[in-house]
Amino acid sequence: MSFPLLTATAALPALGAVATAAVPAARRTATKWLALLVSVGTLVLSAIQLVRFEPGGARYQLTESHAWIKDFGVRYELGVDGIGVALIGLTALLIPFIIAAGWHDADPLETNSSRWRPTQGFFALILAVEAMVVLSFEATDVFLFYILFEAMLIPMYFLIGGFGDRAHAHGDEAAATQRSYAAVKFLLYNLVGGLIMLAAVIGLYVVAGSFSLNEIAAARANGSLHMATNTERLLFLGFFFAFAVKAPLWPLHTWLPNAMGEATAPVAVLITAVVDKVGTFAMLRFCLQLFPEASKWATPVIVVLAVISIIYGALLAVGQRDIKRLVAYASISHFGFIIMGIFAMTTQGQSGATLYMINHGISTAALMLVAGFLISRRGSRLISDYGGVQKVAPVLAGTFLIGGLATLSLPGLAPFVSEFLVLVGTFSRYPAAGVVATLGIVLAALYVLVLYQRTMTGPVKAEVQGMPDLKVRELLVVAPLIALLIFLGVYPKPLTDIVNPAVRQTMSDVQEKDPNPVVEAAK
Repeated sequence: MSFPLLTATAALPALGAVATAAVPAARRTATKWLALLVSVGTLVLSAIQLVRFEPGGARYQLTESHAWIKDFGVRYELGVDGIGVALIGLTALLIPFIIAAGWHDADPLETNSSRWRPTQGFFALILAVEAMVVLSFEATDVFLFYILFEAMLIPMYFLIGGFGDRAHAHGDEAAATQRSYAAVKFLLYNLVGGLIMLAAVIGLYVVAGSFSLNEIAAARANGSLHMATNTERLLFLGFFFAFAVKAPLWPLHTWLPNAMGEATAPVAVLITAVVDKVGTFAMLRFCLQLFPEASKWATPVIVVLAVISIIYGALLAVGQRDIKRLVAYASISHFGFIIMGIFAMTTQGQSGATLYMINHGISTAALMLVAGFLISRRGSRLISDYGGVQKVAPVLAGTFLIGGLATLSLPGLAPFVSEFLVLVGTFSRYPAAGVVATLGIVLAALYVLVLYQRTMTGPVKAEVQGMPDLKVRELLVVAPLIALLIFLGVYPKPLTDIVNPAVRQTMSDVQEKDPNPVVEAAK
């Protein structure tokens, strides 16, 4: 039997979470190093996946399949395509930086050494989320995916509700109430989506007689599976609703600004750069593959909702006074681009959407983590409390600027390539949507540059005067992310080579071809 690489990649952080939680309470430093080593080990396993994956090979590779719940036809079935293996790589890459950035986020409160923040629990929960996200990218059994889709809500709930900004951790009951509200809102929104999806999962089994993506695809291919039009549409809506909440898509987005605003910066990155990608990934893997006709039927409405998300998120980001909520609304705008690219039903659009998932994860991690370092120094999330930071902390200001420029998709940085492909792919089929969505780029430049101007330039405020620059640990967190943004902005081919074959398979599932270019005859 070959080595179960996919299982091992998810099992290592799961076992690491248990081991981290079991470390004695006084051994906080050992806890942190154990969590970091486990995350690096997971990164190594994900790199092995990338090396062993053959872009021109079978659709699902490194497969594993074992009986799980025989009476219900549920199997422990795993496999990765180019999109899945790329997102596993993104997840495994970001978790070590998240852990390093949150190195002191669960330390005892300085004002009261008798009160402990559960350091072991903090890092164990991060590793538990990593394990579930990785396994969800690998699952090719619909029921297994559903279990993981719902289970990851539990550790995320505790990470949001139990750990807030250091600036708000000094016995502030109002801040604790806000964190609790954000965590409950996150949980309820996603639970409602999950319950609707559960009904659709059961309906799919009744219709198809299987939870296996491979078996359902084979039944479609040989003509033995027939879904009534209304049945397929209802099942599609059940799946899509849950994924749209997770993504998040307007108008199901309102939990994200609260969750990101109240969580620590590393946990905010975990939410938007890692966990939310499960929603957009699932649209590609499950919605389009299982319900191709219903996907095409719903496409016009979804494209409109995506465009609204792009403009709405960007407009609200422009008006924000809170740094973290600004990044949250910017992410809602970016997820609109991703969803628009997926449902443009073009090769360029879906390739761009997949690249956008990866590039958005890296750029948002860079910007939010630097913002977290900034907030921890000043003790405030309000933009108005800053000014002149670049004069006292030039490295911090410089990295903040690069993260912001990546967020607005500056040419030469990784998000530009993906955003350009999404717009090209959308415009070729839905020109009006492509034109309106372009306004999101203009608004992105506005909210990023205004944010930088108000926080980093101008006179040095008295509260900022003694602000230290980035420390070695913080530089080690940010520098690799910035280097990756530049590298993938100049040379995205390694990613496109991996994801493009999977995109072509998805286009084949929905039986769509790229529109022919319109060439006007010479007069």
